[in-house]
Amino acid sequence: MKPDILLACDGPLVTVTLFNPDKLNALNAAMWQRLEAVFRDLDADTHLRCIIVRGEGTAFAAGGDLVEMRAARATVDGALAYHEQVGHALDAIAACRHPVIASILGPCVGGGLEIAATCDLRIAGESAKFGAPINKLGFSMYPGELAGLLKLAGPALVKEILLEGRLLTAREAHEKGLLTRVVADAAVEDETLATTRRIAAGAPLVARWHKQWIARLLDGNPLTPSEKRASFAFLDSADYREGIAAFLEKRPPRFTAQ
Repeated sequence: MKPDILLACDGPLVTVTLFNPDKLNALNAAMWQRLEAVFRDLDADTHLRCIIVRGEGTAFAAGGDLVEMRAARATVDGALAYHEQVGHALDAIAACRHPVIASILGPCVGGGLEIAATCDLRIAGESAKFGAPINKLGFSMYPGELAGLLKLAGPALVKEILLEGRLLTAREAHEKGLLTRVVADAAVEDETLATTRRIAAGAPLVARWHKQWIARLLDGNPLTPSEKRASFAFLDSADYREGIAAFLEKRPPRFTAQ
């Protein structure tokens, strides 16, 4: 079966599947390129409410394709080009305006962990494993790939993951702040869908604004006066008027992303 990034649409919900089941969904260069293109396109689709990222079968992703990666690293220029593409794909996920949920079963390792870290929420089954044991392979994580994991987990946990090279259980990963929640393996799909329904019940413009402001505040620079004013853009939205009206009329809101 040819490795690929698969899409399935259900109204305003899209499921992105990492598909390389013969290698536990390890990503090759073509998959990284496709992943970037997919998320650039999804970001531009203003009708979406939520995106799920999952792996085919009972694995999320067991990293990158090491055989292909080794060939790409025959020169520094080749290695840089390969890993820059990985970084571009991760950046596209992180920059996506829509909420992105990682639905995780089995191994979530190396590149798989990097993908999960760039998602907004991470829901994992109890048997999932997390880590990047590349110290046993003699290479370090490219800084452009490390950034998202560092932003999520912080330096202490990232050092534990990279220096020890051991795999964390789902419960450990949750206790250390790497995961949003852990459920039984059989409940991962249902819990992911329930989460998307909760997100979709809210105003989509508000979800996008919250993602935007969280990212902006994390850069450490103080907000400008114009940015502070821009934070009240919701006052001109139809969804704001609908939300207030629905609350006063004691009925569910009908948001239109306008």
